[in-house]
Amino acid sequence: MSFTNQEILRYSRHLIMPEVGMEGQEKLSRARVLLIGAGGLGSPAALYLAAAGVGTLGIVDFDVVDLSNLQRQILHGTEKVGVPKVESARERIASVNPHVKVEVHKTQVSSQNVMELFGRYDVIVDGTDNFPTRYLTNDASVFLKKPLVYGSIFRFEGQATIFDATRGPCYRCLFPEPPPPGLVPSCAEGGVLGILPGAIGVIQATEAVKLIIGKGEPLIGRLLLYDALAMRFREVKIQKDPSCPVCGKNPTVTKLIDYEAFCGLRRGDEEAAAGASRWDIEPKVVAEQLRMRKSDGRSLVLLDVREPQEYEIVRIDGAKLIPLGMLTTRVNELDTADEIITYCHHGMRSREAAMILDRFGFKRVKSLRGGINLWAEQIDQSLPRY
Repeated sequence: MSFTNQEILRYSRHLIMPEVGMEGQEKLSRARVLLIGAGGLGSPAALYLAAAGVGTLGIVDFDVVDLSNLQRQILHGTEKVGVPKVESARERIASVNPHVKVEVHKTQVSSQNVMELFGRYDVIVDGTDNFPTRYLTNDASVFLKKPLVYGSIFRFEGQATIFDATRGPCYRCLFPEPPPPGLVPSCAEGGVLGILPGAIGVIQATEAVKLIIGKGEPLIGRLLLYDALAMRFREVKIQKDPSCPVCGKNPTVTKLIDYEAFCGLRRGDEEAAAGASRWDIEPKVVAEQLRMRKSDGRSLVLLDVREPQEYEIVRIDGAKLIPLGMLTTRVNELDTADEIITYCHHGMRSREAAMILDRFGFKRVKSLRGGINLWAEQIDQSLPRY
């Protein structure tokens, strides 16, 4: 293929590098890369892959831009709040490099569509933030023999590697089993330094470019760990597991499975509904109980099980703070005779707190459905949401 004079000028800093040159730039122009997620990791990866001249960028994301995204998701601007992320990304990438073809997939990656989706691309860049999707993308990449450029972030720490079962380990070699549900908080629960995904996403983009042009030493079999607080990188070797259920010598997983069930997130609709109905209480019911008890003088304990920094952002008046991690050691501060409503950010930690209290003999416990986020939406719109 030949480049126009404008393209030669655009890519000139690549073209004069012996490691890239015209041949490498042509490989980039012919390459097809799929970004899973147009969020924190997908944003810098998309921008730099587009600037580098990757010919086709596929972007799969089913979400819309939210104000809380803008602290780290640099693909999107304030004016794009409420717009589908794939559409916002398409427009931004076109402004970076109009020579890049953007294919948008406004959907959630699932067992039903992943094989057909991945089959269209050469390299998969993983910007997901949940375990079911990570195991799904890994297995599909193994089955299709596609390199998977992995990255993850949390608070001040990030990691990156390449999972390529044809040359090294896969994700299951490193993490054979998912952690118990709720053990590892999401960025929405635990937070993330806004700059952190920029560093990890750029590493992912770098590795994708190296794979495409066939230069350098890719991060296959090496897990790169980044501690932004200490400003320190370190590397851990990853070995291919001969007994890996997907890429091992005698694989037991030979087709896609139910990944939410595998990660312990689906117990069946009836069981899940029963579990939720046992603990959950609607915000409107709690608000009415608070109003009535205020008039008759009876107490209702609102127990905030978030972290102190979250409590400082916003709280329900009169709530008592005992972070979930301290609940078992501070349970003596509560009276088993009290009626207690636990709450957190979105309702997951508070449900766990209710179950803990139940085991300690507290029988009048409920969890505020949707947490303080839903409370601010339905009951007190003057409260900030985060």
